[in-house]
Amino acid sequence: MDQKLEQIEETTFANLNMLERRDLQKLVISNLSCLGEELFLLAEEYGEWDDSNRRIDLLCLDKQKNLVVVEIKRTEDGGHMELQAIRYAAMVSSMTLDDAVTAHQGYLSKTGATQAAQSAILDFLEEDSTDEIKLTGDVRIVLASANFSSEITTSVMWLNKRDLDIACIRLKPYKIDGKVLIDATQIIPLPEAAEYEIKIKTQVQETRKVQTTREEALRRFWTQFIERSKEKTPLFSGRAPQKNNWLTVGAGKVGFWIEVSLKENRARAKYYIKGIDKDRERATKWSKAVFQELEKQRETIEKAFGGTLEWQPLPNKISCQICRDFDYNWLSGEQVWTEIQDRLIDAVICLESALRQPIENLHVQI
Repeated sequence: MDQKLEQIEETTFANLNMLERRDLQKLVISNLSCLGEELFLLAEEYGEWDDSNRRIDLLCLDKQKNLVVVEIKRTEDGGHMELQAIRYAAMVSSMTLDDAVTAHQGYLSKTGATQAAQSAILDFLEEDSTDEIKLTGDVRIVLASANFSSEITTSVMWLNKRDLDIACIRLKPYKIDGKVLIDATQIIPLPEAAEYEIKIKTQVQETRKVQTTREEALRRFWTQFIERSKEKTPLFSGRAPQKNNWLTVGAGKVGFWIEVSLKENRARAKYYIKGIDKDRERATKWSKAVFQELEKQRETIEKAFGGTLEWQPLPNKISCQICRDFDYNWLSGEQVWTEIQDRLIDAVICLESALRQPIENLHVQI
């Protein structure tokens, strides 16, 4: 037997006079497995909406009851198909199972098939009844093209990191002995990396859940803090609740701020000084000079405050700060929030009062 490797002639769909809808789309429909998984075709050229004449190339369903938008291009760069597909995914995201059955029944009617749409969908999902079946509400996207530009692949990978589910299938045509072969290859996500990417995505989702829960708690804490502070001082009355672990207000004079903040095991009230000159060096010199002048009055200021303070010159930063810390873990539960809030409010009031006159009497020139 004559054993040798021969190069197969690579070609393009344009050279083969193959059009997207007339040819390539029909080929994909004839074997949906080329898209990398078992899909059920609900409709071709789907566009059942009132305010648009746009059409989804293929609207499918997967085994997990997700809708799948499939967009097909014969071009070598994919055009702007990812943006088009995202728009379509949004348009069908509110579809119900009944809507899917209606869409498939319409498709069957156009093709002359006599099978009932509901039965066909139930067979695919391996279910006996539609009573307990609901679509997930998620819409996956499959992009199939002769090739993809770096703009598309970069966009898709970025979108996938943000919880979208987009696959890119390269459909590459070849000619051999007068026949046309199409090599269908999934390039995003790489099949061998799919399991790893799922694990990473799951980790990211869990991290975001924790972050969201934390942000909601912080917003509640600062909402309560602002309301409680109004009884004693107007300092925070104009501030809106934040999702950050700090809340800052101007101290009434340029270059001076008051801030309250939370860490896991610490609550802090601080007065900080930061020069606003566009020249970083001049701004830093001003901040350090002001801090030094105030620190000369440390004994008087701490006496007016009613306790010791932390004086932090922060050598590597523009700003300096004067703080009072409290040992509290705000994450231990809302039962300690009132106590933390009251301590911070009182500390802020005392700080502002103790520093008001010394700051008014400052004469720093840089």
